[in-house]
Amino acid sequence: MDILHLVDRLEELFNNSRPIWLTKNVIINEDKILDIIDQMRVTIPEEMKKAQQVLSQRDRILAQAQEEANRTLALAREKSDHLMERDSIAQAARVQANEIISKAHADAERARRDADKYVIDTLMRIEYELERMLNQARNGILTLQSLAAGEQPPDMREETQPSQED
Repeated sequence: MDILHLVDRLEELFNNSRPIWLTKNVIINEDKILDIIDQMRVTIPEEMKKAQQVLSQRDRILAQAQEEANRTLALAREKSDHLMERDSIAQAARVQANEIISKAHADAERARRDADKYVIDTLMRIEYELERMLNQARNGILTLQSLAAGEQPPDMREETQPSQED
């Protein structure tokens, strides 16, 4: 189950809860909220698995780039050896082989950088979403704990305290 869907269900449960008259408090079904929290605990490791899949994908891309670089190097060496057999163009062959080798190294390095950037961007997005969801869950827990203890939730205490004139 998608963690964002669970957060939506948590919000829907809150929005559909019965308000307590003359307060900003609501009565929430404890079983339902605990069920959603349990589902969130199960779902978050799934998000971590997705991050592992991204890392595996990065490794696969790097392996493919290295394999292609090795193939290009082997072709360059073969071509270089073949060209070196000819005395009249041996120097040109060495230059061309060195250029091909340099290009293959540059291509492999560029592929590695691109793969690293992709993985970093993806992991940062996942980290942001996980932190956002964790904060929402913590806020929901704090609110529910305050309500269960008969207190005003932490973010509403100042607004609903009676004035000194009463």
